[in-house]
This record gives sequence, structure tokens and C-alpha cells, in this order.
Amino acid sequence: MRASLDAPDHSALSRRGQLLDVALHDIPTTGPLYLIVDSTGHSVVGEGEWAAATNGGRGTRGWKKLHLGVDRFGAIVGHALTDATVDDATVGIGLIVAASGHVVSVTADSAYDTVAFYEAVECATRAVPPTRTAKVSRRGPRSNARDRVITDVERLGRREWKKASGYDRQARVENAFFRYMSVISDGVRARSVRGREVEARLACRVLNRMTALGRPGSRLRAVGDEPARWENCESGVEPCTNAEHRGDRLGTQRG
Repeated sequence: MRASLDAPDHSALSRRGQLLDVALHDIPTTGPLYLIVDSTGHSVVGEGEWAAATNGGRGTRGWKKLHLGVDRFGAIVGHALTDATVDDATVGIGLIVAASGHVVSVTADSAYDTVAFYEAVECATRAVPPTRTAKVSRRGPRSNARDRVITDVERLGRREWKKASGYDRQARVENAFFRYMSVISDGVRARSVRGREVEARLACRVLNRMTALGRPGSRLRAVGDEPARWENCESGVEPCTNAEHRGDRLGTQRG
């Protein structure tokens, strides 16, 4: 064929990728939001490593922080990609503010044990273990909530406090990071800041899509005088929305 056709350069994919507007949510959420936040290191293939690799040597690898906010079902509802030196609690506050829905509970590890973080979630239940060196400050209303947590930990012991406070939900976000590293990657390859943000957002979208496809639907059903029980949705009955029934289910279990 002697056709004269324009073919885009391979770099067009990277350039156009920076302009993508990707919707994060693929799982509909209803009801109260139980938010769990955490962060982990995320490697970046930098120019030093790239140049060294092309010459058969070894280079240095840059680092970013990937912050995730997930709901109690493991769906990613918020994310951020920041420099490695950015404070976790500061980004966590941003995830709370940006969260869609009514946040009724926030779970995070001791890296988020700051007065500012407590103030950001003053209308929600908090499950944030204090640092090992935390002391009751008694600085008035601004520190009352944190002081109560410190007192409860001292009274119950750290292990029992975690059980009583529902801190076990932290495993949800840890599992999300495991899935991210296993399915997607432990780093980002885009060169530009905007490209890296889009890359991380696409990854979260993919994981949410996989979560939505991999979960069975269920409904609460009562037969006669027997107690209501959960059963899988079957074909031939009215369609159900997974998120709605999962929300009702966990709401019943956890009160």
C-alpha cells in the first residue's frame, strides 16, 4: 500500500495521558463512610537510575509517598501522591475533607496522632492509637479528644484498646496497599508530576473495578418466623446493588 498516513509518535501516549480526567469511584457508596487512611513509600524511576541502567550500571531511585483512603469494604475512596517528606497527618486531613459522604469514623495509625488531625475529624469516631511517648496535655477543648484516647489506652492497654475501638479496620487499607503492589506496581514510571498523579489514579480506578467485579451480591431475607439471614443474590429475582446491601450488612454487624 502506498498510503500516506500520519502515525503518532510513541511519546504521544505519555503526553495525552497527562490530560486524562479519571473518575476514581467505581463502587457506589451509600450510607455512612467509615474511612481508613494510611501511606507507604512509592518508588520513582528517576533520570539517574534511567541513565545508569542504559549504561549497564546502577543508579539512585527517587521516592514518593502514596496515601490511600479506603472505606470499610476496601474500596479506595481517596488517594494522594506526594513527596516522601510530606507529613502523613496533613495529607490525611486532606483525604477527610475531600471524602464524599458523611464520615462517621476515621481509623489511622499513630503517624496521624496530631491535634490538627483530631480537629479535622471532630464530628466522627476516631481510632488513632497514640504514639508510645504520648502524654495527656490538658490544653482545653482542642486536646480533649486526644487526651481521652491516651487515657483509655493507659487504662485498657494498647491491645485491648485496639479491639474496643475497632482499630482492626486498619487491615483494610493495608490490604489495599498489598493489592496495589501485587496487581499494579510498587512505583510510578511517568516523568512528569501530572503524569504520575494520573498513573496513580488510574491504578486506584482499576483496583476499584476489580473489587466491584469480584464481590458477590447479597440480600437480607427473612422467611416466616425465622431470623433474617444473608444469602447470595440469584438470577431471576429483582436486581440488587452490592454497595447498598454491603452497607446495610456491616451497619447491622457493627451497629
